Amino acid sequence: MGENNELLTIYTKNEMDTLSYKTVSANKATVTKEWLLVDADGQTLGRLASEVAKLLRGKHKPSFTPHVDCGDNVIITNAAKIQLSGNKWESKEYIRHTGYPGGQRSLTARELFGKSPSRLVEKSVKGMLPKNKLGAAIFRNLKVYDDANHGQDAQKPRVINLNDNK
Repeated sequence: MGENNELLTIYTKNEMDTLSYKTVSANKATVTKEWLLVDADGQTLGRLASEVAKLLRGKHKPSFTPHVDCGDNVIITNAAKIQLSGNKWESKEYIRHTGYPGGQRSLTARELFGKSPSRLVEKSVKGMLPKNKLGAAIFRNLKVYDDANHGQDAQKPRVINLNDNK
């Protein structure tokens, strides 16, 4: 009987303080958002888009919560200087549909880039976000500009160099 009492005291001494191990779940009120500036000059489109999607989603933060918009606002400049590898300028197609029978239209990456370089970047980032209301809300935190001029100087964006993250 004495052995059982000793075991009982050992277990009570080694019990963890479970209150300090609570999972913190972020919500709209507790999320801290900042403005980030990414320069797309010389970047490959897909690699840039995946890093920007990660920043928009908030996966780089320790307080990441999957069902909350806890990411940052991202500004992409110099979208006209983006690069595609291989033969993607001619072979990559962007397909849309007008909604009418026989209304399928397609553009190559070069044609879409010719119309609007920022749309090429926006499409690639949007494809890497969730396909639901949260993804649409997160996508609104992205601003893409063709050149180095952007209208978000008042937000004092922090410059992110994607080449340093490797």
